[in-house]
Amino acid sequence: MARDAVEVETGRAPTGAVIWLHGLGADGHDFEPLVPELVRAGERPLRFVFPHAPIRPVTLNGGFAMRAWYDIVSLDRRGPEDEAGIRASQATVEELIRRENERGIASERIVLAGFSQGGAMAVF
Repeated sequence: MARDAVEVETGRAPTGAVIWLHGLGADGHDFEPLVPELVRAGERPLRFVFPHAPIRPVTLNGGFAMRAWYDIVSLDRRGPEDEAGIRASQATVEELIRRENERGIASERIVLAGFSQGGAMAVF
């Protein structure tokens, strides 16, 4: 089952979906206020899905627990990566896509978006 998420529908019977992943330390409510700015009146109705990342310790932030799609161990691009955390978040995104498919939204009508760490997951 997908993690809790904030959902905003811009009209009845959405024909497309945007799954938007927040950045490190934020939550699904972070970009919710932007929905009215992104959709014009009369456009096809969309469902915006803003999932919440799990709360986990982030090594780079002294082990402080916060919402994160994966642990950040180092800023060195050749340093270690939290592959398990990345894969777990990938599975969450895939599950969100499947859920939208089950709700009648075709994969080609789903957009993945994100900010900061969420942006990294969206392109992973």
